[in-house]
Amino acid sequence: MADQRVAARYAKSLLDLGKEMGTLESVKEDMDLLSKTMAESRELRLLLRNPIVKHDKKLAILTAIFGGKVSDMTMKFFAILTQKNRESALEGMGTEFQVQYNSMQGIQMAEVTSATPLTAASRAEMEKLVTQQTGLTEVKLTEKVDADLIGGFILRVGDNQLDDSVRTSLRKMRTSLQDTTFQQKV
Repeated sequence: MADQRVAARYAKSLLDLGKEMGTLESVKEDMDLLSKTMAESRELRLLLRNPIVKHDKKLAILTAIFGGKVSDMTMKFFAILTQKNRESALEGMGTEFQVQYNSMQGIQMAEVTSATPLTAASRAEMEKLVTQQTGLTEVKLTEKVDADLIGGFILRVGDNQLDDSVRTSLRKMRTSLQDTTFQQKV
């Protein structure tokens, strides 16, 4: 929890710095790469959290991985984080940066899970539903398919979830039937 808060603060600082320097898009690409790398490499995440490994060694590893792939400003930011003993914040910083960047740009991320792939019409309907719910005009929809839903969809927007799946409806019906006691009429 504390690392997440630290990651959010550093991501905000980097976002503000990128905006001020006019390199926001470059920094966003760097953070996308960081986020992808952290998600794919468990060893890197464990290394950055390890208190036994010296800070200069961690910076050398980060330089070896990201050197030439990210901007100089991002590499300097990595150096500052390692000097301040905050390397573990890098794990969540990429995703925090993406969330804050999307918020600043007025982009709403949403995830829809359906039993079958969405058609163009149903995709447009989901985007319209998210737009009505949030008030933001640009929506980036992530689609997942889960045949266990039987039918319908589950829409997640931030912390809110709208579950309109057949599986959930059947579960609710089963629960209500089990809870109901029937009395004979004489």
